[in-house]
Amino acid sequence: TIDELTAEIRAFRDARDWKQFHNPKDLAISITLEAAELLEHFQWKTPGEVEAFLAKEENRGRLGEEMADILILLVSLADAVGVDLLQAARAKLRENAAKYPVDRAKGSARKYDELAS
Repeated sequence: TIDELTAEIRAFRDARDWKQFHNPKDLAISITLEAAELLEHFQWKTPGEVEAFLAKEENRGRLGEEMADILILLVSLADAVGVDLLQAARAKLRENAAKYPVDRAKGSARKYDELAS
């Protein structure tokens, strides 16, 4: 669960005395930096090259490591600011469902305010 993961992350952080570095600003910055590292794996690749890249297990492993870094930092940030990530994600899904009704959004990449009524 998210609560169990949060506890594991806290224990890891606290064993190293890193809480002093885990303020909301620095965690948010770190999420962005790690997201950029994830993006580097796709930069300048054509769709075919991305497909070939993803076909290799070791590359998917590298992506998993970057995604794990982002998840750990995101959970840490949520913990630091008191946000329930599961509740926030579910609320956002409900909000997006209202903005992007299936009958208007299905198969479209348009933003909600550009969808035909």
